[in-house]
This record gives sequence, structure tokens and C-alpha cells, in this order.
Amino acid sequence: MSGAYLDRILEAHRAAASADRRSVESLLEELDGIDHHPRPFRDTLAAAGPGGAAVVAEVKRRSPSKGDLRAGLDPARLAADYERGGARALSVLTDAEWFGGSADDLRRARAAAALPVLRKDFTVDPRDVVDAALMGADCVLLIAAALDGAELAELSGLARDVGLDCMVEVHDEAELERALACGASLVGVNQRDLFTFEVDRARAVRVAAAIPDGVVRVAESGIRGRDDVAALAGAGYHAVLVGETLVTAADPEAALRRLLEP
Repeated sequence: MSGAYLDRILEAHRAAASADRRSVESLLEELDGIDHHPRPFRDTLAAAGPGGAAVVAEVKRRSPSKGDLRAGLDPARLAADYERGGARALSVLTDAEWFGGSADDLRRARAAAALPVLRKDFTVDPRDVVDAALMGADCVLLIAAALDGAELAELSGLARDVGLDCMVEVHDEAELERALACGASLVGVNQRDLFTFEVDRARAVRVAAAIPDGVVRVAESGIRGRDDVAALAGAGYHAVLVGETLVTAADPEAALRRLLEP
């Protein structure tokens, strides 16, 4: 995904938000009328401890750069496989145009497992946060590269107000500083450069040194095997988020078990 690709995705999401005639207030009223009890995403990962490197396993149908990843993906079956394989949490792509995901994918995955679920999407508007709660997510993703400081503060505050955890994704120390300024207590460090789409496996280890104690840390992208997990655990990560390695495996449950082998 080139920088231009990222710009196009964000432009599409911001255009959709601008065209959305629903009010935040009406969505909050709708949320009040449903029975949703968020599962503890951050605390579940925190329980692994720094260096525990629990796995957040991802339900991902396709990617803009690689196309379809798993023909006939069944979110419920995959979520159940992940839970049996030892995942501590799930991440579900809900972006339709670029990743082939949907709110239904998240609902089905969450119903099939007892794990907390991150809505993985491009959150750019308060209605995106309330929508995440309405579809049953337990945690919402905010990408620091896509949001300014005021947006980070507004969206993370709203997430807390509706009972959701919030993971702020960063790529470098400057973005980390902005994440911490908005009170982030759960930070994802994405090793994939948003402009070149190249993976820098030293990135998460480098940025980890700047993350204060008390902040739960998750390493994202480029995790292929047990050695990667061990290196990130050694750098103090509580968890790793793994998508394509598991989704494209012939047996996702077995592939996950191999990642967690001592």
C-alpha cells in the first residue's frame, strides 16, 4: 500500500463520514437500547505481562496489496480456530472496499469465541466509534498517522465514554508522543511503513524503548514465526497482532500454536 493508497483510503472514509446524515446523539440512543457488555481488551493483554507476547489473531479477508488472502473465509470458524489455538484476543477488519470486511464479520467472529475483539478499521469520525460499539466491538483502533491531536483526543475520549478500549497505532517516536499526549494506555506499533509498505522488523524494538511503563504495548505486522514473537517479547511487548501469517495458513489453529511454542 503506497502513501497514495493510504491517502485514497482515508479520503474515502472521510467522504463517507461527511455524507453520513446520522447524528452521534441518535447513535448513542441506539446504543443505550442494546445489550452489549464489552470484554476487557486492554486488561486481557496486560495480564500477559511485558514480555508475555500474547497473540491478537486477525480475521482479514484481503489486503489492497495482495488481494484475496483466504477463499471462502468464515469469520466464525476462524475465530473458533484462533481461540482453540491460544489467541488472547481477536482483530477483525471491517473496511469493505479495501479489505473486504464488514460489521457482520465482526459480529460473527465475536459470537463464536469468548475473546475480546478489536474493530480494525480507519476511524476518522465520532460515529465510527459508536458504530464500533453497536456492532459489538470491545476495542477501537485509532491510527496516529491519520488523525491530528484534537481528533485523537476526541475519539479516544468518546471510546472511553461508550465503554470501549482504544488502541492507538503509531509508527515512530513522534507519533508515540502524540498518542501518549491523548492519554493512550494501549499502543500498537506497526512495523509496516505506511508510505513504502515495507516492513522494518527493528522498528518495534526501537520504539519500545520510548514507551513508558504502564502502557500496554502491541507489535503489529511482519510477525512470521516464533523467533519474531520471541524477539518482540524480549523487547517488552505484551502482545503481537498477527494477520496474514495465520489467515493464509492451511491450518490457522496449528500455525498459531507454533507461534506460541516456548
